Amino acid sequence: MKNKLILIVIFFSLKYSFSQDYFIKYINREIEIDGVEDKLWSEVSKSSDYWQWRPSDSVKAKNQTNFKAFYDDKNLYFLIKSNISGNKFTVYSLKRDFETASADYVQLIFDTFSDATNAFQFQTNHIGLKGDLLVSNGNRDPRLDRNKSWDAIWYVESKLYDDFFLTELKIPLDQLYYGNNSKKWRFNMYRSDTNGQEHSVWSRVPQNQSIGNLAFMGNIIFEEPLGKQKKPFALIPYINILNGKEFTPNNKVKRNQVGIDVKIPIANSLNLDFTLNPDFSQVEVDDRIVNTSQWEVKLPEKRQFFTQNSDLFSDFGTSRDAQPFFSRRIGISSNKDGELIENKIIYGIKLSGKINDKTRIGLLNILTDDDLENEIAQNNNTLLTFRKNVFNGSNFSFFFLNRESVKEYSYLNNKEKYNRVLGGEYNLASGDGKWFGKAFVHKSFRPSEINNKQNISSGIMITRNTKKSLIMFYSAYVGDDFRSDLGYYRRYGMYKFEPNYRFRIYPNNPKIQEIELSHYAAWVFRTELENKYEGNIHYSQIQLKYLSTSRLSFQRRQSKTYLYYDFDPTRSLSGKPLPKNNFYDYVDYIFSYKSSSRNIFNIDSSISYGGFFNGNKFSFYNELAFRRQPIFNTSLKFNFDSIKLPSPYSSKDIWLISPKFEFTFSKKTFWTTYIQYSSQSEDLGINSRLQFRFAPLSDLYLVYNDNYYASNSIMPRFRSINLKLTYWFNI
Repeated sequence: MKNKLILIVIFFSLKYSFSQDYFIKYINREIEIDGVEDKLWSEVSKSSDYWQWRPSDSVKAKNQTNFKAFYDDKNLYFLIKSNISGNKFTVYSLKRDFETASADYVQLIFDTFSDATNAFQFQTNHIGLKGDLLVSNGNRDPRLDRNKSWDAIWYVESKLYDDFFLTELKIPLDQLYYGNNSKKWRFNMYRSDTNGQEHSVWSRVPQNQSIGNLAFMGNIIFEEPLGKQKKPFALIPYINILNGKEFTPNNKVKRNQVGIDVKIPIANSLNLDFTLNPDFSQVEVDDRIVNTSQWEVKLPEKRQFFTQNSDLFSDFGTSRDAQPFFSRRIGISSNKDGELIENKIIYGIKLSGKINDKTRIGLLNILTDDDLENEIAQNNNTLLTFRKNVFNGSNFSFFFLNRESVKEYSYLNNKEKYNRVLGGEYNLASGDGKWFGKAFVHKSFRPSEINNKQNISSGIMITRNTKKSLIMFYSAYVGDDFRSDLGYYRRYGMYKFEPNYRFRIYPNNPKIQEIELSHYAAWVFRTELENKYEGNIHYSQIQLKYLSTSRLSFQRRQSKTYLYYDFDPTRSLSGKPLPKNNFYDYVDYIFSYKSSSRNIFNIDSSISYGGFFNGNKFSFYNELAFRRQPIFNTSLKFNFDSIKLPSPYSSKDIWLISPKFEFTFSKKTFWTTYIQYSSQSEDLGINSRLQFRFAPLSDLYLVYNDNYYASNSIMPRFRSINLKLTYWFNI
């Protein structure tokens, strides 16, 4: 009986143990990275077998993967053997940071401080492509918690054999941050195998969690402690030559611009970034958006200086209702006519990193130029952050944000001279990945402001995520006098709460991975307005997720909205807006389908129809994509909104058409062209960018921009061509 009990305990401990160790041997010899298993690898032990993550998280992978690793004084080496059951791989392009959704890949994650919060991630595949990312917030949501702007210098080669491929990597230790004399890092490695239609992972992860969730990792244990880290000092100068033309008025634009980025390592895990006269002309253009809502469109940040280590600065508050710092506010300003225009950045300084195993700090300081003609003041923008890890992946964080005009201007009123926000937060993440959330309190300060409770913003969010269900509750308050000039807020003087529930079914079906039933609701109240109830919204949805990665969903959406001001959802110049001080109740239905992006030709489409304020709206959103892998990708966004409101209010058919063409001629040369037309903004834009990476982290860009008015006829607005050269020097 006693032996039986011991066996039962051992069985359950093995069945539910998600962590394991791998001991890395020290070998004082470098090897050639060629994707070949030479004799040196015979001295190194092999890892244990991989487990499936999907379609099931309780069995070993069908196509096994294993790895070997060792290290010397300067580098970390891996040899990965990936078994395959076919040679029809999915590869979208040859670009760095290649797309991994529904593609074949192998990914390595290093949590070098063992905090279950931040990590370094490297990805590759059977042809040795490179991708490197910074991971934050425990990697619970890969869409939000992975930053592709980080680039490291490392080496990889892969070779394909009959029933497996070998991948060999060399990662210089000076590309990573870690504590001096480190003995152990948390680590995981996972793989997508499109031939076998499975995802697998070395250290097991429940399938209801993201596959790279930092709560579920093993350990790599070094034979000897790592020595003192030596990060290189880097200089990245650039030169940009621009020639262009404004057609209204008829002006030629010529600009020869130079600038420099500097990266200075401080202590062991801190880095100081400095940019002088930065230029972002090579950054990918924003997608055009059709906006039929009352709210400002929020576009993602793509400028590298702001995206690196961005979690330290941008994840305060909540992204939809109460985000005190939104970096896209810097570099644009409103002119005297209320139009948003570019506002030149003179310099930027960023200090970010760890001061010990549990504490991270961040300092961001940006000086923008004044523009007297457009009545824009010169501003100093500063954000100071402090974050302390507690328990297993949770943390306390604090920030101080200051936007202040540095000069006196006749057109600047007293309230616009400065804006300051002070805040504290607690971010919860349980060690088993089931609980996460946050609580925050922020307070703003402006000149001549009465210090009261109306300049407070606060909120709480708590989520429990188990295999079969996800339950979330969120509530936020933003005071009527609260202001953050560098933040994103849809409303001031607002109280909102929203519950969310998802129920998952994993059917015993060879084609269906998961069925998800969900309901989301939100109620909003305006604390200082005469009508305090703004309305509510309810989403009910059923979604089928197929093993092929295609998806099918049906949604019912019910809305009740009170308009506090006249509003025209078509945004027509001569349209009659809907009247304020009225409630509008309406229901619409949405059917969506997304085919597997593994297919050479695929589609992502949704159709919706139903009520819209006091009328109806029919919408058709469609994206068609085709690739001849891995050289050529093309896609066509074709969106249509037909808004029909009763006379005399505005009705309109709105079109958004956006083809995209991408050529990846090699792992170093890429050419991408966007064409975007929106009938709502009456704008036609063309952006074409050729990139040549001639040395590690060093690029030559040729960028062509063309913009047209597109109302009754097409008239040119602005045209330019940029030649930009950047070079990375390690000192």
